[in-house]
Amino acid sequence: MRSSARLLSGVGCVAALLLPTAVTAQAVPLARVPAADGKKGQELPGMPSSIDSDAACTPASREKAKKQDWSRQRLDLDRLHGYSTGAGVTVALIDTGVDTGAAGLDGRVTARGAGGDDCVGHGTFLAGLIAGAAGAAGAAGADGDGGDGARLTGVAPGAKILALRGTDERGQASSALVVAALRAATEADAEVIAVSVALPRRDAELTRAVADARRAGAVVVAAATPDPPRGAADEIPARSYWPAAEPGVLSVADMLPAGVRPDNALATSGIDLAAPGAGVVSGGPRGDGHYLGAGASVATAYAAGAAAAVRAARPDDSPDEVARRLTATAYPADIPQLDPYAAVTTVLGESGAAGGGERAADPVTVRDTSAADRATDRATLFVVLGTGGVLAVLWGAFALPRARARGWRPASASASARPVAAEADGD
Repeated sequence: MRSSARLLSGVGCVAALLLPTAVTAQAVPLARVPAADGKKGQELPGMPSSIDSDAACTPASREKAKKQDWSRQRLDLDRLHGYSTGAGVTVALIDTGVDTGAAGLDGRVTARGAGGDDCVGHGTFLAGLIAGAAGAAGAAGADGDGGDGARLTGVAPGAKILALRGTDERGQASSALVVAALRAATEADAEVIAVSVALPRRDAELTRAVADARRAGAVVVAAATPDPPRGAADEIPARSYWPAAEPGVLSVADMLPAGVRPDNALATSGIDLAAPGAGVVSGGPRGDGHYLGAGASVATAYAAGAAAAVRAARPDDSPDEVARRLTATAYPADIPQLDPYAAVTTVLGESGAAGGGERAADPVTVRDTSAADRATDRATLFVVLGTGGVLAVLWGAFALPRARARGWRPASASASARPVAAEADGD
């Protein structure tokens, strides 16, 4: 019995040490760009966040998405739009600019300064995630299949976009440009300001511009980090980025379908929300084709669209109340995961926590993670069984020869038999 107990104890200890490995291992394949349909990849060009100084502008895509990508399904946009489309709300987007005539955004984009010229295409891509209309991609069914393509509706298709440049023509951000854009957004009375660029250093003028925007009544949403560099992101130490780290700014990071951050995500702290930020499909400034985008900037666009939907549904809420609603109704995780439908429909209690008061008649959907849980359970079982098998073989190799030498008698019986035999001989 003691031998069996020692064996089981050994198996338990080794399994406990290896469990984190089993859980982490299942997330490793998700480091690749997720497919737009969750199963098979779609051949779509990537949308860069910046281009080289000697490169031509991002060309028009010749490809169109065949199905709705995972991000829009995850955010439950079809249900959200039954309650709010962001109508009447202006979202100022500070990025590479937005083409005012881009497909799906016609008539709802105004630009300040150079904001209407988008050579990189990244700002136009993000504008589609915030306020794109479904008609841009063909008439497909509610599940994204059929018709001429996928229904690539934005989070707030009724909102208006104010296009502002926080970068130069090639997508290189600077504090001076972001400050100027923030000032322009504040003067235009934008209800939501999305800053999709992230700066490595704090600037006094930037701090004042953010504070002024918030005092004027804007919800400021910003990327928690820059989009991953082309090199190894793990060589860059953890740090704060601005304006996401400014007080009162909603800091947003990107997540994979499993709800975890990508392996190449830059490290930072103080993140308020996570939103889809990999394998996301949207359009560009030239033509009506589609691209794949990724990064915290993509997640920021989704959060800004959600803020617009909340502001349209609850026009009397202050910016702080809107931000608190987005975080309090988020799906609980290490980093709360954006849930626009819950943000619009949930009635919060006095403490600001979801569930503290009456819920909406249409219940909030809890994300189904059973498939991931089953995968984790299988991985754990395989580790435990495999470890147990190895230890059983080692135990057998050690114990069987000793048992044979004792004539297959239990060790305790063999030990007690020796003194008795000695006494008999002595008599």
